[in-house]
Amino acid sequence: MTGRTIPGGAVADTGSAAESQGAGPIPGAPDASFVVPEPLTRRFGDDIEEIVWINEVGGVTVRAALDGRPVYAKWAPAGSELDLPAEAERLRWAAEFVEVPQVIDVAAGDEGEVLVTHALAGESAVAARWRADPERTVRALGSGLRTLHERLPVADCPYSWLVEARIARSRAEGVPERATALDLLPATPPIDRLVVCHGDACAPNTLLADDGSVCGHVDLGRLGIADRWADIAVGAWSTEWNYGPGYTNLYYASYGVEPDEEHIAFYRALWDAT
Repeated sequence: MTGRTIPGGAVADTGSAAESQGAGPIPGAPDASFVVPEPLTRRFGDDIEEIVWINEVGGVTVRAALDGRPVYAKWAPAGSELDLPAEAERLRWAAEFVEVPQVIDVAAGDEGEVLVTHALAGESAVAARWRADPERTVRALGSGLRTLHERLPVADCPYSWLVEARIARSRAEGVPERATALDLLPATPPIDRLVVCHGDACAPNTLLADDGSVCGHVDLGRLGIADRWADIAVGAWSTEWNYGPGYTNLYYASYGVEPDEEHIAFYRALWDAT
């Protein structure tokens, strides 16, 4: 596959605890030599402005122009665990209730899938200006997740992110290391409160307006009904990866909960295992 080199954006890292300590690949902005996959260059050509993100399974997101308007295009290679048509479905559903990217189109081919969405206003919570003001940013992240959970209606949501569904999907993918990790999971704690979870509530997936308020959410490919701690535990964890230690309690307080160590430990272990 051929492509062309595009400047990379400055995006902070997110991943598991093992990744953050150098034990594996960390998703983020690529180096200057990264070559954009051909399905994206074929679609947008010279209108690709920046590589925004790459992840550990080969997915790539770019910012581009379409008919003079800014858009984002995400590519998932064939055979990856990414399911962009499923993400497009979730975005369309969530758009009735919260600010998420509007889907332009999604296409699948032999080389993989491409999802194109309109750009939202605001900057990622891991942009340099927000990383330089971590207390303000973490407060916004915690309260923003609470608002997301309150606005997305559980009764109307057709998608599941419950523990059993996550484990079944992970086992079906047939990765031996994951199967071993799943076998070592502790017992599932009782459900605290069912909500519609984001599914990847790490800091980079929240957008902030100039005044520091949350103005949108991105990357909702795993959105579904689950215990709220499935999001809270990982959202708070991601503050360590992106802003350093010492902000998790602020995150919990901003969401409006006391730390629940049983739920936190379980959902972080499940996150790494799946």
